[in-house]
Amino acid sequence: MGHAGMAAAAVRYLRPAESPAAGTVEALPRPELRCVRADERAPVDQGEFRRVLGGFATGVTVVTAPAADGAHSPAGFACQSFCSLSLAPPLVAFMVGRTSATWPRIARAGAFCVNVLGAGQGELCRAFAVSGADKFAGVEYDAAPVSGSPRLTGAAAWVDCTIHAVHTGGDHLIVVGRVDALGTGEAPGGPLLFHRGRFARLAP
Repeated sequence: MGHAGMAAAAVRYLRPAESPAAGTVEALPRPELRCVRADERAPVDQGEFRRVLGGFATGVTVVTAPAADGAHSPAGFACQSFCSLSLAPPLVAFMVGRTSATWPRIARAGAFCVNVLGAGQGELCRAFAVSGADKFAGVEYDAAPVSGSPRLTGAAAWVDCTIHAVHTGGDHLIVVGRVDALGTGEAPGGPLLFHRGRFARLAP
């Protein structure tokens, strides 16, 4: 059975028996969303949330963008919340805090490059996690082929993107990028990982 046949079978399986039109799948009702009131206890303690989610090991990236609107230097910040999203079309996503001072510069550029850091680039990550400093001082990079965003030397991989969509997600924004170009680099020791507040690496 090909992909089209499997998709048709899935539709038949999911279709309610009383569906009024053949081939129609009714959408589920949207869940009720509301904010936690000031006088209402939050459902999950923030410290416990961080502790438990810290058990999920992630890769570490630096998201960069070219200088835009008269800026004298490129923009960039360290980011753990990066993931692939779609194969057709090729989309990726990252999350950024709504109070980030770097995000508006990336938004104005309209494009970005995700640099997947290698195991030996922990200090580089720390440099890009600092707010208000010249993050690119002494950092080697060249221009990503489509956006011109900084492509950091020594990164394990890079993904050059155009901003495709931006969605709200609580105190963060969910940024979706359409992939224009990508590739791998030379990163001895594999990728840099982050787990329970510390950098880690894959065992040889």
